[in-house]
Amino acid sequence: MERMTAGWVNGLIGVVIFSGSLPATRVAVAQFDPVFLTVARAAIAGVLALCLLIVFREKRPAGRDIISLAVVALGVVAGFPLLTALALQHVTSAHSIVFVGLLPLATATFGVIRGGERPKPAFWLFSILGSALVAGFALTQGLTASPVGDLLMLAAIVACGLGYAEGGRLSRTLGGWQVISWALVLSLPIMIAVAFVYRPESFAGIGTPALIGLAYVSLFSMLICFIFWYRGLSQGGIAAVGQLQLLQPFFGLALAATLLHEPVTWAMLAVTVAVIFCVMGARRFAR
Repeated sequence: MERMTAGWVNGLIGVVIFSGSLPATRVAVAQFDPVFLTVARAAIAGVLALCLLIVFREKRPAGRDIISLAVVALGVVAGFPLLTALALQHVTSAHSIVFVGLLPLATATFGVIRGGERPKPAFWLFSILGSALVAGFALTQGLTASPVGDLLMLAAIVACGLGYAEGGRLSRTLGGWQVISWALVLSLPIMIAVAFVYRPESFAGIGTPALIGLAYVSLFSMLICFIFWYRGLSQGGIAAVGQLQLLQPFFGLALAATLLHEPVTWAMLAVTVAVIFCVMGARRFAR
């Protein structure tokens, strides 16, 4: 029970950190090429991860883990960041909430396929209900649809769910921060090479908000977030802890209210309470 509780705490910290990723990406992609933003954030995080692995003298992963690390790298190091960066050129960060609401279902599904987990039928009921609440809330906010943006976001969710589940499974033996660090290092040579090709002609015209956005997604979204997230998935279960992602849009709303002084309505609070109920219900029937 203590291990499961620790998993939920670590998972919650990861979700809180990640809640600023899409807004930060939206700001950064206004002045950075989406491909450069994707590879630059991975390259910066990869260099930091390599330093961590050297300082702590971590053993190299076994040969059987390389394929899994490649899946993690393709899913969360390259796939999700690139696809969301491309999508956010067509849709707003608010519109992406519709798809973020599907991420727990994607993670749980891949947790069953790749992690061997078998949640009870009631788990799926709470998971689907929670996803529907988040997606429904987003749709009430007057969102403008873009077929291209929607397809890119859908692909991003599939890639991310697979990367989360594979990383959570591998974290059981390799360790949480080690998984994301080795995945970043594995992709580092390619990321540096592509970043060099797609680099801006000059950084002089890049504004401070875009630079801050790049810094946030590089340090927090690409590295620190996953240290807590993968540890949480390995401790509390991929399907169960993955449901915490349902709270991510509402953490984003809280940040907007605190930092940008945007209004928080009673409808937001009501949906948040309902989603929390779904998360707790899913937790109860996850195993």
